[in-house]
Amino acid sequence: MAATLTNRAAVDRTLNILRLSSNFLRSFTTTPSSLCPQNPTSASSSESKKPKRKKKKNLFEVAQFLPNWGIGYQMAKTHWVGVSYQITKINLYKDGKHGKAWGVVHKGGLPAADAPKKISGVHKRCWRYIPNSNKLTASDPSTSIPIENVPTVEEQTV
Repeated sequence: MAATLTNRAAVDRTLNILRLSSNFLRSFTTTPSSLCPQNPTSASSSESKKPKRKKKKNLFEVAQFLPNWGIGYQMAKTHWVGVSYQITKINLYKDGKHGKAWGVVHKGGLPAADAPKKISGVHKRCWRYIPNSNKLTASDPSTSIPIENVPTVEEQTV
């Protein structure tokens, strides 16, 4: 019995020495970043603090949040000045981020053409919505019923 206790004490001492030596070696391999400026992790942490650049959107990603996929609304590329398209038709592919689009060109806020044409560059990530544009609505005089065709009260009673 005394031999087993002596043997057990020797095993415990050996395990403690191994634990201490592994902790001692581990303290040399991991150094705090404040003590070691050449540490590669400190460079990546400073890069991660920079604000991430906002991913720009293509025409379909902008139009998906507008009513009726942006038909009737004006959109332009970010680098265009005074030029925009009023969307008239969208042919959307299944994924919802690709497709074809047609629209009427507007220059200086006024339509530059009567007929819509196919919009080029719809998949490029530089599109924005023009919020101040005049969307066609039912209140426009061109879409409302002419006054002369509206029956009056006298005609309805006769």
